[in-house]
Amino acid sequence: MEFTTWLAALRADALQQGISQATVSAALGNLTPIQRVVELDRNQPEFTITLRQYLQRAISDARVKQARAKYAEHRKLLEEVGRKYGVQPRFIVALWGIETNFGQNTGGFSVVQALATLAYDGRRSVYFRGELINALKIIDAGHISAASMRGSWAGAMGQNQFMPSSFLSYAQDYNGDGRRDIWTTTADVFASTANYLKQSGWRGDETWGREVKLPANFDAQVKRLLPAAPPPGCRANRFITERKPLSEWQKLGVRRADGGELPHRDIQASLALPEGGQGPALLVYENFRTTLKWNCSISFATAVGTLADRIDPP
Repeated sequence: MEFTTWLAALRADALQQGISQATVSAALGNLTPIQRVVELDRNQPEFTITLRQYLQRAISDARVKQARAKYAEHRKLLEEVGRKYGVQPRFIVALWGIETNFGQNTGGFSVVQALATLAYDGRRSVYFRGELINALKIIDAGHISAASMRGSWAGAMGQNQFMPSSFLSYAQDYNGDGRRDIWTTTADVFASTANYLKQSGWRGDETWGREVKLPANFDAQVKRLLPAAPPPGCRANRFITERKPLSEWQKLGVRRADGGELPHRDIQASLALPEGGQGPALLVYENFRTTLKWNCSISFATAVGTLADRIDPP
């Protein structure tokens, strides 16, 4: 099917779903596919890096310094948002830093054009067509114009890189100006991030986890504890064990990275082994699993937690 034919059908579908003619004309009027988006989607890098390498890239000394400065600059607002949503401010700042370097790298693609390209391309057309309709709904509601709605090549947008569906579910108008502005309004960015975490199961009285030391004879235990096959959804969960009380991990010989005893708290924890027992071991709590709902990557979730610890140690 030619793109123009496909686009005409999309316009009709958008109108049928209640999106205004003005929005459809402004957003879809002279749309053309972006070849670079197709290239990026089809040629995503296959290589993997170790957790240590990922953390070195994601949490440089410069980023930690900037994160602490941002935390201090916005402390009053962050604490206010943190109280309202039950999310520790250090995690809000950490996600902000890892996702877009504190709003500096939000992406330069037209979100509507990128999503239209991916929806037409066919590889994941159903998903991206849904996200494109969601983007049109956001524009139609007056939160942002089509021209200003910019983000990554895959349609993630704003300073916290929400897909349009996440925006509709979680974005907040914290400053009360009638717009949920995750592009330029810091209060909305913080509140939207916190609301996503809260609605996804965040626990404000717990941290994320920590790196731990395993006993010397733990290899056989690891094979028994890890899932035999990845469960549906987040494939990263294939490297995460079932939950056990901290006291049970203590009995199994798991210790803090410095050799000390685990915390004496009634908390359920899982062992995360991103390199299958051959690399670092992490003992993680529910907040780690919640971060995986944001981005299904053990390395990403560990980077967020580690940066949060360096911003404001628990």
